[in-house]
Amino acid sequence: MPIESVPKLKDYFYDLPDQFIAKHPLEFRDKSKLLHFENGKIKHEKFSNISGLIPANSHLVFNNTKVIPARLHFQKPTGAKIEIFLLNPILPATVIQLSMESTGPVTWKCMIGNLKRWKENEELSSQIVIDSVCYSLKAKLVNRENREVELSWSPDDKSFASIVEASGEVPLPPYLNRAAEDADKVRYQTVYSDKEGAVAAPTAGLHFTDQTLFDLKAKGISIEYLTLHTGAGTFQPIKHDNIIEHPMHSEQMVFTIENIVNLIAAKGNIIAVGTTSMRSLESLYWFGVNLLLGKSNEFHIEKLTPYQEYARLPNKEESLEAILQWMQANQLKQLMGSTEIFIFPGYEFKLCNGLVTNFHQPGSTLILLVAAFTHGKWREIYREALENNYRFLSYGDSSLLWNNKLD
Repeated sequence: MPIESVPKLKDYFYDLPDQFIAKHPLEFRDKSKLLHFENGKIKHEKFSNISGLIPANSHLVFNNTKVIPARLHFQKPTGAKIEIFLLNPILPATVIQLSMESTGPVTWKCMIGNLKRWKENEELSSQIVIDSVCYSLKAKLVNRENREVELSWSPDDKSFASIVEASGEVPLPPYLNRAAEDADKVRYQTVYSDKEGAVAAPTAGLHFTDQTLFDLKAKGISIEYLTLHTGAGTFQPIKHDNIIEHPMHSEQMVFTIENIVNLIAAKGNIIAVGTTSMRSLESLYWFGVNLLLGKSNEFHIEKLTPYQEYARLPNKEESLEAILQWMQANQLKQLMGSTEIFIFPGYEFKLCNGLVTNFHQPGSTLILLVAAFTHGKWREIYREALENNYRFLSYGDSSLLWNNKLD
């Protein structure tokens, strides 16, 4: 699937007045609007009715990552305030899940606010209380150039996840332009969130309630959960008109062997809930391609992997069967990997033909993904949403988009 003509970034901007950006969530998750796009036609629905728009025997795939309160605040004896934003773990493991479970010191690559006031190897401390027990949390800048911070705590009977949960602040997207509130700890989290590690919510899932999920299952729609830990890079703006020059962020993914078996068996629509689920599923396909071609058994999908020259590409079943056989041969119950996949117009979707997603920032990688999925109809969809007063971005309204829907 070579790149025939690279899209120009300037073609993927639109005017988004500030009043359309949802600064807070609605009182009830499922009362948001839902724009339904099918066969080139747009209809306006309520999100609570989404089960009525998805055929029975469809397969709905969710991202069950859980947002961690990734902003940690410290104050030096001089009064200088230092903010640490957790990005990626380094020690004792680079796997987010293992770092969050650790009860010993951990080292993370971070963004650091007021770095100029923090000397290398200088230790900062703060006090937190968990279940009436006082804990001392310490942060040491072990590598100033690479922004690497060692975090330790005592007593050490709690996991790093518990420490962060008690001491950190919810990392709201910068475009909300407000401080996190207590309510955000609940509302900037899906009701099915389970695996700690994201620093940004998979926002398409914020609309789902327990009742919505019940309605979907009652109709015979399969529910599947994978994990992609959304990184801060999801907010990184594209700065090059030649989009290929944009450095895509790498994000960690986890699939279970049951995921693979169920996806092979899925004969109806496969619908990704959110761009994170979409990127995960499409990355999974390309891992199967790499296995079949004998290229690599490392599950890491590079930015432009889909756009290389291939003599023949396998179908969905062939790719997934190759993964299943490889997992069985290696006695793996789960598959851990990472992806930098860049989906933009010209990409041919391999696993998914449905997408639930919010309305995204102008000129973003997510707009490019939506443009690819809707065969360039994104501008019409966004114009319609603006004309009908939809709420945009993370806490905004939703859309259900189809690409060759199966009845």
